[in-house]
Amino acid sequence: MTTVDTPSRVHATLVTGRRELAPGVVLLELDAPELAASALPGQFVMAIPPSGESAATALGIYEAQMRCASLLFFVTGKRTRELSEMHVGERLDVVGPLGNGFDLSGSPRRVAIVAGGVGIASVLLPAQALIRARARVTLLYGARTASLLVEAQRFADAGCEVALATDDGTAGYHGYVTDLLERSRNHDLILACGPSPMLRAVARVAHQIGVRAQLSLEETFACGVGGCWGCVVPIVRTSAQAPSFPPESAGGSDVVHARICKEGPVFWSNELRW
Repeated sequence: MTTVDTPSRVHATLVTGRRELAPGVVLLELDAPELAASALPGQFVMAIPPSGESAATALGIYEAQMRCASLLFFVTGKRTRELSEMHVGERLDVVGPLGNGFDLSGSPRRVAIVAGGVGIASVLLPAQALIRARARVTLLYGARTASLLVEAQRFADAGCEVALATDDGTAGYHGYVTDLLERSRNHDLILACGPSPMLRAVARVAHQIGVRAQLSLEETFACGVGGCWGCVVPIVRTSAQAPSFPPESAGGSDVVHARICKEGPVFWSNELRW
């Protein structure tokens, strides 16, 4: 995967809409024309809570069109709770777009997108881009229970085939969403975003069926711009995403640590050594 260099900066946005999609799941719509114009599928922002009393938090860019960019997130702590309580007309500063997103080159024709829980927040943009390119896109979407399968209809309306899975059997397949991936073997590319156990299972299935997979890793970022090296993952040194630091030495390891916020968050599954 080739790294990209998109212009990132602080955007002073205005909240233009707020919806609670499920208990503890919020969609914020922002007036952010420059962010919407520059965001690539799979990139994220660091959102700065208005009070300034807590650090910025990383959120995937859900939508990006015209003047609107939106952020979909689960309320999991103080920072996301403060963001979830914002009202229309309030200012929200975000830094972005950040990171390397999904590589959609190569004209894939049949793509499976696997989303687990809040991972749905990072896969609408790649789904839309693939459908515009006339690819056949199947969304495999899993959550703990039916009420947390938010926005599934949005993907269906965009042109995706949608298959659902829940841990408790309240909607769709009763079991893990990766079970659906194992049964669906007619794809030439897999994209995935969700919790680490799900991503590891996607990588395993992709290897078994011989399909390349790109995984968007979830992590708590301290800085979000690669300065602190606090969010690293081991990858092969030959990867195009391998950082140049530390420099290669004779007899050194063939594995290096890449920053999820800077070289990622999306990596080819076969290049990860986690």
